Amino acid sequence: MEQSMLHEISDILDNLKRVKPLVHHITNYVTANDCANVVLAIGASPVMADDPEEVEEIVSLSRALVINLGTLNKRSAESMLKAGKKANELGIPVILDPVGAGATSYRSRTAEEIIQNVKLAVIRGNMSEIKAIAGLDASMRGVDASEQDVNTSKDLWYAKNICVNLSRKLGCVIAITGTTDIVSDGRKTVFIRNGDKMFSSTTGTGCMCTSLIGTFCAVCDDYVTAASAGILALCISGEKAVEKLTQTDSGSGSFRTYLIDSVFGLRGGDFIERGKIDVSI
Repeated sequence: MEQSMLHEISDILDNLKRVKPLVHHITNYVTANDCANVVLAIGASPVMADDPEEVEEIVSLSRALVINLGTLNKRSAESMLKAGKKANELGIPVILDPVGAGATSYRSRTAEEIIQNVKLAVIRGNMSEIKAIAGLDASMRGVDASEQDVNTSKDLWYAKNICVNLSRKLGCVIAITGTTDIVSDGRKTVFIRNGDKMFSSTTGTGCMCTSLIGTFCAVCDDYVTAASAGILALCISGEKAVEKLTQTDSGSGSFRTYLIDSVFGLRGGDFIERGKIDVSI
């Protein structure tokens, strides 16, 4: 089953590069440039438009919408709701990155308002963010997962139950990224064991991951597979970037550059050769 899924993801990447989908982002201005570059590198086209006056028109031209709460404000929150509802009308998948949910009441309320009013295809977050959305006790360190929740996420049985139960409750795919990434639609659950600790040394890798998930959702309506593809694409590219780092004795700044370079060079065969996944049904 695992090899079959990796071959499917390989084919989806080939299709993505042919289609070159437009992916609309209402996102974090700290990482918008990295998100745009990683979408370009994988072979798609990003647009970063967040004014309420135009988001409905922009999303109408797009094949996926990525909503990221990283640098949340009233204007962007309004735009997220408008664009999300329009995307629902048009059958365009909406992917939510609830950055910092649980850290402040405003972020938590906004995430809840989006979840209540927009049909989501995928929610991707760290363990603290997903626990907060699930109504469980969670602690944040700024917008990062707390050390306690990072450690908790290593209990895969516990993390899987959160992922599965929240997916069933909300009717969308839930992706928890961490040491082992977990993706579930409440029926099928995928464990992804690729990646590297260097991700935690670079700002924006979570945002880039969500952008890649959105890009794969633009060309694949099996959102468990699409979310797994987006995560794998970043994680495998991260492993390749670290291999380059060790050759050049470089640091986190070079890692970001090598990461985008590796996404650019990613081929379908990389998933088949390097993907480390387990599938549970």
